[in-house]
Amino acid sequence: MEALLSIHDVMPETLNRVEALLSMVPVSARPGTVLLVVPGRDWRPGDLARLGCWQSRGLELAGHGWFHRAERVRGWYHRCHARLISRQAAEHLSQPRAALKALLADNHRWFARHRLAPPELYVPPAWALGELRGEDLAESPFTYVETASGLLHTATGVRRRLPLVGFEADTPLRALGLRFWNRCNRGFTSERHPLRIALHPGDAELHLAGDLSQTLAPLTRCIDYRTLF
Repeated sequence: MEALLSIHDVMPETLNRVEALLSMVPVSARPGTVLLVVPGRDWRPGDLARLGCWQSRGLELAGHGWFHRAERVRGWYHRCHARLISRQAAEHLSQPRAALKALLADNHRWFARHRLAPPELYVPPAWALGELRGEDLAESPFTYVETASGLLHTATGVRRRLPLVGFEADTPLRALGLRFWNRCNRGFTSERHPLRIALHPGDAELHLAGDLSQTLAPLTRCIDYRTLF
């Protein structure tokens, strides 16, 4: 099986769990795995060296917010999103447009500043873009942006709708909802619409750990998202 594989919330405090998730991925499929890095955390030299080592092994780094934490809730949509999906993770929903444009620029600069290959892909925390518009993304330093519905090529505005499965179920109710979501999205998978597998650091310890193992076991290759455009 081929799929687009990403691991979210890569921070200094999650690196060991990220490594454990990578060990669950068949060896042949590990190159091309995308690691979504949160720059604003307390990164130390050893942590940065670990990111560089993963890059040298064929894994790819992508931008993922700044702190990955919403400092406040802004409006009814954010309240609903936080309760049903993102908890406190939807950082973009808590900030105005100008701040988000600056966040994207700062995120991209962070990698080069730490001698890491700069990313082409940006994924907003919880896939929530907030007030960013198409023209803002086109002006950003990122070539691709991922949302819940799929991938966007920022310069052209071309979108690829891609089914998505996830396993971050910390309650039985969320496990029930995610199983239904995953089943529906698998049904939309095709050669033109390959599956995205989104992992989070604690997934192997949560309610869908068995589903996670069954999903990763047949994976033979990670698809490069660039080939979709």
